[in-house]
Amino acid sequence: MPVKLIAESGSTKTDWVVLKKGKVLQEFKTAGINPYLQKTVDIMEQLEGSFKLDVAVDEVHFYGAGINSKANAQIVSSAMKNLFGTKNVSVESDILAAARGLSQDKKGMICILGTGSNCCYYDGKKIKDQLPSLGYIAGDEGSGNHMGKRILQYYAYNTFDTELRMYFEEHIGNDIGQIIAKLYKEPFPNRFLAAFVKLLVNNRGHFMVENIIEDSFNEFFHQHLLKYRQSWKSPIYFTGSIAYVFSDVLETMCSQYEFELGRIIQNPMQGLIEYHK
Repeated sequence: MPVKLIAESGSTKTDWVVLKKGKVLQEFKTAGINPYLQKTVDIMEQLEGSFKLDVAVDEVHFYGAGINSKANAQIVSSAMKNLFGTKNVSVESDILAAARGLSQDKKGMICILGTGSNCCYYDGKKIKDQLPSLGYIAGDEGSGNHMGKRILQYYAYNTFDTELRMYFEEHIGNDIGQIIAKLYKEPFPNRFLAAFVKLLVNNRGHFMVENIIEDSFNEFFHQHLLKYRQSWKSPIYFTGSIAYVFSDVLETMCSQYEFELGRIIQNPMQGLIEYHK
C-alpha cells in the first residue's frame, strides 16, 4: 500500500498527515503556503527543516489557498516534488479540500472562512459552479483578513469607543505609521490583518464587535451565497478558523436567510483522511 502525505493549507497554517493502509502514521503543522505570495524556492525554504518524516512517501496530495490556475499549481507541485522526491503529486484548491472533507459525496454549498474566503457549489463529485476569488486585496469577504481591515479602520478613524481603543493599543499598538509599514512592506499582509481578529474574539458582546462580525458575514452572504440558486436547495457547509470561532453568528444568519445549515468545522482534514483511505 502506498504511503500518502496529505496537506491542507491556508494562508496562515498547513496541516499535514502521513497515511498508510488507512491509518495515520504522523501529523504535524507548518506555516501556510500561498503561491500568490510565494515562489517555488520560497516554499521550499519555508518547509526545509520544519519537520522530519518518519517514512518515505509515495504520493503527495496537496490542497491549498491560491490554487486556482495551472501556473500557481505548478509552483506548489514543483516544490512538493523536490522536497519529497516523488513524481506522484496532485495539487488541488482549498475549496476542493473543503468539499471532500465536509460533504464527501453529497451535494452542497461549500464555504471557506479563514484568513481568506471562498465559496462554490459541489455536486458530490466535482465543483460545478464557482465565482472567481479576488484574493486578499479585492475580495475575501467574511474572512479574518476582511474583518482585520474593519478593525484597523474602526481604530484609525476613531470609531471605536474608549474600551476597544485601549484594547487595540495594548495588544496591537498605537503607531499607525508602523502598522501601515507592516501592512504594505512586509510579506503576508493578509496574515497580519487576520491576527487582529483576536480583538473580536476577546470582546464578544460589545455592540461594535458584533457589528463587525455580522457586517463582514453579511457581505459574504450577499456577494457569494445569494448569487447561487443552489443555496436554497442544498445544505450550506462552512470550514475555517473564522467560521468555527463565530459559528453562533453563522447559525443565526443561515436561519434568517432560510438556508439549510450543514456542518461548521474548523478544518476538513479528518474528512480528507476518510476520502483518501
